[in-house]
Amino acid sequence: MTYRVRFLPDDLTIEVPAGTSLMEAARRLGIELKSSCGGQGTCGRCAVFLRRGEPEILQGNPPRRLSEQGGVLACRVRVTCDLLVEVPEWARVVEHQVVVDAHPGRLLERDIDWVERFGRDPVCRRQELRLPAPTLTDNASDATRLSRALAQQVGKEPVHIPIDVLRGLPERLRSAQWCVDVTWSAADGPARVVDLRPPGEWRTLYGVAVDLGTTSVVVQLVDLESGALVGERGTYNRQFKYGDDVISRIIHCAEHPGGVEELRTAVVETANHLIRQLLREASAAPEQVVAAAVAGNTTMEHLFLGIDPRYIRLEPYIPAVTRFPYLEGRDVGLEINPHAAVIIIPAVASYVGGDVVAGALIAGLAECEEVTLFIDVGTNGEMVLGNRDWLVACACSAGPCFEGGGITHGMRAVPGAIQSIRIDPETFVSQVVTVGGAPPRGICGSGLVECLSELHRVGLINRAGEFQDVPSAMLRSGEAGPEFVLVPREAAGVDEDIVITEADVKNLIRAKGAIFAGIRSLLKAVDLSPSDISRIWIAGGFGTYLNLQGAVRIGMLPDVDRSRYGFLGNSSVKGARTALLSRRAREAMWQLAERMTYLELSVGPGFMEEFVSALFIPHTNLDLFPSVTADGNRGGESNCLGTCP
Repeated sequence: MTYRVRFLPDDLTIEVPAGTSLMEAARRLGIELKSSCGGQGTCGRCAVFLRRGEPEILQGNPPRRLSEQGGVLACRVRVTCDLLVEVPEWARVVEHQVVVDAHPGRLLERDIDWVERFGRDPVCRRQELRLPAPTLTDNASDATRLSRALAQQVGKEPVHIPIDVLRGLPERLRSAQWCVDVTWSAADGPARVVDLRPPGEWRTLYGVAVDLGTTSVVVQLVDLESGALVGERGTYNRQFKYGDDVISRIIHCAEHPGGVEELRTAVVETANHLIRQLLREASAAPEQVVAAAVAGNTTMEHLFLGIDPRYIRLEPYIPAVTRFPYLEGRDVGLEINPHAAVIIIPAVASYVGGDVVAGALIAGLAECEEVTLFIDVGTNGEMVLGNRDWLVACACSAGPCFEGGGITHGMRAVPGAIQSIRIDPETFVSQVVTVGGAPPRGICGSGLVECLSELHRVGLINRAGEFQDVPSAMLRSGEAGPEFVLVPREAAGVDEDIVITEADVKNLIRAKGAIFAGIRSLLKAVDLSPSDISRIWIAGGFGTYLNLQGAVRIGMLPDVDRSRYGFLGNSSVKGARTALLSRRAREAMWQLAERMTYLELSVGPGFMEEFVSALFIPHTNLDLFPSVTADGNRGGESNCLGTCP
């Protein structure tokens, strides 16, 4: 049997088979609902209101305030009758701010041209060839004639010609009177013909650089001949519907037949959506995109290629592949030239992927003499320590906190997200700055770091993250325990107070503790201290807007001279773009991946000991944070109520 479901305020109706989840029905209409738990009914973000009909409702966990208003979780509703459903705006996924470059003034050495640093040598080139016409005495085949001429011009053989190019080769050569433009790739091994056209038919050859983030996907369109950045676009990764983090997505692959293909389709569709936008803006055709370079964490690269990642999460945590074969556009489903050269930046291990290798290149780790630390903070915290002589890498799970997940009013960096906050130490009233200047709707990662720092600075929480008994109407008891009102309902862009709960604070402390424990574990592995680090590079969109002082105050980053810190923006997509334009850069990335020693933090007690020590603000060992102690924060030891060392 089938039933009709009508969604408001979109006024869209769909007919679905009995038993279909309400979330799936919405998805088929293009209505994307928030979900950080992969449809398990635990995050409470996909709440909708039933206006007519009584479907089957599975056990779930809608927030009490929504349940009282008739809210249900779309992922836990099974369509067993005709329904009228209202989808509130706050339950929808919207386009969010994607940082491709650093915030103005934050990127040190921002004028460096990374491509020129390695030398211009794009992955694909165009070569005009004039072939001798065949005769009775020169009776070589058309393919041999083309291969011989191309090899002579580019000094590289053998030459590979795809079968569908061969099928049209006789007519193309003769109609062009034996003079053709050959686009060829030398990304790996022999010269490979990508396309064959009459001279002058195309004006520009493009490449796409793709950053496959767990939360966001960013694509840049690059002119391969000039090296110019033509355009850039980013949006949320459509895999979000299967969970916020890579572990939940791996579990989906393992537990659902066809799960790998579902996730592959979702991320490829995301990339294609951005590519279509960029080509439309550039008035270019898909066939003109003759190369792609893709960087992502190890799981994302597996899923992009449809490779089962399930063993990445199972001891001993082994990926299927870290070095990827030569691929063409048609192999991966990108809407570009079917024979476009597709480069997947090599990974190092299960949790250190091509995005980290690309970032390490941009951070200059392959060349620098001084000890340098590279950190990419997101759903996972990945870091590399070393210099041109040695490199050690690790990864720790920070969880989705810094992407807004697992926080009562957490959200991604969309308009209305609080990205900066100050709390008055006398009145405890908050002043906030939001993305785009829109009315506050929630709080994103950079805002959460500042919020935790401010709560501790003014004495609202102790070092263990527990709310203190202070005289303020903003501090109250909520349904999940103590909570602090950041923005009252009348000033918010949503129909409720925006709060941070004690449970939220504890989640944030665990997330920051994981990052710092990873850094300490790397340093201990090579018998160094924070003072031995000459440069610390912070990468990623979250890092770009990070309040550095706040991050140090809460014990997330080392307390060293702030001049040692630099911000790289989206180093993953920058590294992918560099790979498109420079052969030496590609070779440097292969070498970086080979040279990195991966530190598995789950082996031995070292990481867990560091993690437990970091579960206080800023740390159990205050000697590690002398500048924070000197600040005299009101949330110091005097307010610990015996719960802190």
